[in-house]
Amino acid sequence: MTPPRLRPRNRAEWLLAIPIVVPLLIPLYNRVDPVLLGVPFFYWFQIACAGLAVVVISLVHRLGRGRR
Repeated sequence: MTPPRLRPRNRAEWLLAIPIVVPLLIPLYNRVDPVLLGVPFFYWFQIACAGLAVVVISLVHRLGRGRR
């Protein structure tokens, strides 16, 4: 039985920290203005973070696919 890896397999996997850390920085988006289509900044920023996560995860997956 082999021990689990503690380090990411490639450097691109460090990009996965972006969608984890950005939503945790609540003072960055804890406000109402600017409003986008009637939606306060607090809410649409969180939706944008979900989109960012999709993009970053897809990018890391594509970059890591060639290493298998």
